[in-house]
Amino acid sequence: MSDSSGNVADFPDKLRFLFQPARFKVTYGGRGAAKSWGYARALLIQGAQKPMRVLCAREVQKSIKQSVHTLLNDQIQALQLGAFYTVTETEIRGINGTTFSFAGLATHTVESIKSFEGVSVCWVEEAQTVSKRSWDILIPTIRKPGSEIWVSFNPDLDSDDTYQRFVVNPPDTAIVVKMNYHDNPWFPDVLEAERIHCKNTNPKDYANIWEGDCKAAVDGAIYADEITKAQDEKRICNVPYDPMLKVHAVFDLGWNDSMSIALVQKGRSDLRVIEYIEDDHKTLDYYSALLKNKNLNWGLMFLPHDGESKDFKYGKSAQDIMTALGWRVRIVPRLDIEGGIKAARMTFPRVYFDKEKTKRLVDCIKHYRRDISSKTNEPGAPLHDEYSHGADCFRYLCVSAERMSNEDWNTKKIEYPDLGRL
Repeated sequence: MSDSSGNVADFPDKLRFLFQPARFKVTYGGRGAAKSWGYARALLIQGAQKPMRVLCAREVQKSIKQSVHTLLNDQIQALQLGAFYTVTETEIRGINGTTFSFAGLATHTVESIKSFEGVSVCWVEEAQTVSKRSWDILIPTIRKPGSEIWVSFNPDLDSDDTYQRFVVNPPDTAIVVKMNYHDNPWFPDVLEAERIHCKNTNPKDYANIWEGDCKAAVDGAIYADEITKAQDEKRICNVPYDPMLKVHAVFDLGWNDSMSIALVQKGRSDLRVIEYIEDDHKTLDYYSALLKNKNLNWGLMFLPHDGESKDFKYGKSAQDIMTALGWRVRIVPRLDIEGGIKAARMTFPRVYFDKEKTKRLVDCIKHYRRDISSKTNEPGAPLHDEYSHGADCFRYLCVSAERMSNEDWNTKKIEYPDLGRL
């Protein structure tokens, strides 16, 4: 591969597609594959051959040090293009008018990102962290005729928007390449030693770190082992509704935060989560109508303990409202969070998840993790975030599992002992 001066540049064969026209050019894989190194070289060579406006983006960029600025500068020197490119603290400029700029996507809005409309190539590095919102804003903005979006990343979860968007369901206009260490002809001995050490001492994470395979859950996930086993045992699959079994609705109540509802059927020895619903700013009568319209063989409705609390405005609890709407309501047994997590771990081997209808619930379970203290670096209570509501709903499901039945007599009002006091 030659630059504008005729110098021959080393370049991985698997990345030669970067010199072919395509709307999306996507490379993903593990460590040591020379993905970023190759992308930087390809852009610098092309920028030296013709004027280009290049945007180097990532989800979060609090300073230029978090960008690929240093990588590009190093490759300018390696390619002997120092006389062609001028490197400043915030920008790289070529003598032919080529420019490289740098931005974090998370801070931009639909209006502020309009300044990128004239970009020739947008390179999104560490794209596994880019949110759906950022992609939905960025992609329509890069619309100059012939413009391209280059994507490079090491996969995290298979449910991440970037992986789903470009690997699972890639656009017809995309070239998608998986690239790992063995595709790098200059893979150094020092990294080979690290790779072998990882394979011997950390086999659980090896496939993600070095082979570019997706993780089962985020680092530090509370149910990491359980969700990995569920995937290995193919318990995340097609789980059809069985009209002969009762459907129990398990709630985690929310208004500003998410309302989470899991629909579960209990088999002879298994629990089948057939659907998951998540929404916010909707009233209980809305969810009641939504569920009844499904015309399922309803069993019990399980509400968390705050479902007994009276609303000061109406003087009624969620339990009162749902009972008045015709539901047979039970309150989830009172266990503290850690006790509930333990119960969920014990119940997990019996649980099957519908692959499509509970995708969001599975994603919540994969992301459910503990808060890490910035002072001690020790894990504490589970983190309260966008995923915790679904995970709480699953915990309530597991804690309530033994109260679920397919017998009609169980739909009568029966007083159960408070398990938290036993």
